[in-house]
Amino acid sequence: MADHERFDIPRIGIWTGALDTVPASRSQELAAELEELGYGAVWLPEVAGRDPFVHLALILSATDTLIGATGIANIWARDAVTTSGAVKGLTEAFPERVLLGLGVSHQNLVSDLRGHNYNKPLTAMRTYLDGMDNAPYLAQRPTTPVRRVLAALRPKMLGLAAERTDGAHPYFVTPEHTAKARETLGAAPLLCPEQAVVLETDPEKARAIGREYTKVYLGQPNYVNSILELGFTEDDLADGGSDAFVDALVAWGDADRIVARVRAHLDAGADHVAVQALPAEKRGLPDEQWRELAAPLSSL
Repeated sequence: MADHERFDIPRIGIWTGALDTVPASRSQELAAELEELGYGAVWLPEVAGRDPFVHLALILSATDTLIGATGIANIWARDAVTTSGAVKGLTEAFPERVLLGLGVSHQNLVSDLRGHNYNKPLTAMRTYLDGMDNAPYLAQRPTTPVRRVLAALRPKMLGLAAERTDGAHPYFVTPEHTAKARETLGAAPLLCPEQAVVLETDPEKARAIGREYTKVYLGQPNYVNSILELGFTEDDLADGGSDAFVDALVAWGDADRIVARVRAHLDAGADHVAVQALPAEKRGLPDEQWRELAAPLSSL
C-alpha cells in the first residue's frame, strides 16, 4: 500500500456520467448541490467526453469540501508523466480533495477508439505506475499526498492495487464481490465500489432501466469474467441479463431497499460506496434521485 496515511474519504459518494450532459456551469451548480445534500465525493468517468481532470477542476473550484474522483481515468488516454502532472496540479490546488482512479479500460475503447495495442493490461498498469512514480514535476508541489486507486476486479489487479496504491475502485459489482475484494486487499487499502441504483418501485420499469445499464457492460469481457467468477452462468447474462442478475447488480425499489444494498457493501468491507443513480432516459439527469436519496443515505 502507498506509504502515507490513509485517505479519509466519506462513506457515500455519487458516481455519474450525467454531469457531462449539461453545460459546464450547470455541472458546477449540481456539484455544489450534491455537496450541500451531504454527499462526500463525485466520481467522473472517462470515455470520450470532457477531460476528467478539466471537469474535476471545474467541480472542485465550485465546492468547498467535496472530493473529486476519476472513475476511471484511462491509462491509454495520456502518458504517465501527463497524468502525474494533472493529479499533482489538482492536489496542490485542492489538498485532500482529489482521488485518482486509474484503469486499463477495455479492448474496444483502447484499440478501436484510441488506436493503442491493448496487450497485457496488468503489466501495462504496473509500468504506468512506475512511470508516474518516476515522473518529473517542475511546478509548485502539493503539500499532501497524491491519492490513487485502481479499477480492480480480479485478484491480480486487486493485489497490485494493494501493493502500489491507496486501494481499489471496483465497478459493476455486488456486495459478494466487495467481500472477496476486501479479503484480497487486506485490511488497510481503501475499497470504494460503485453501486447502480434506481429509485423506482415498479419491477418492470425498474428492471427495464437496470437492463439498459447491464447490457452495456455485459459486452465487455473484463466485466463478464468477473461476474462469472461470482457464480453467475452464461444463461444469467443473456439478453442484458436475467431478472435475478439485474436485481443483483442494480438496487431498485424505495429508498430503504437502496440503503440496504449500500449498507451491504459497507458491511462487506467497503470504506466508501459510489452510488450511481440510473436515469430513465438516455443522457438523462438523475438529480431528483440524488435529492430523494440524500437523507436516507446520510444515515449510513
